[in-house]
Amino acid sequence: MAKHTIPLALAEFDSLPDSALIDVRVYARLLSCSPNTIWRRANAKILPAPIRISPQQTRWRVGDVRQALSMLSIGGVVS
Repeated sequence: MAKHTIPLALAEFDSLPDSALIDVRVYARLLSCSPNTIWRRANAKILPAPIRISPQQTRWRVGDVRQALSMLSIGGVVS
């Protein structure tokens, strides 16, 4: 049976600096949705745009994610 572990970035999200970067999987787990939903919401400008750090790596700044989470909690849940 496979063990399920929580990514370190997710477990320590509250202690990460605003300049830290997280990937789509961590962001999806923060919002309890799929990575595809994160991409759809980012493309629709509901969530902040990601930062491309290389041709095959895209990340979000923790500070931007925190701001988006606070706006979602004020405005309600995004479906």
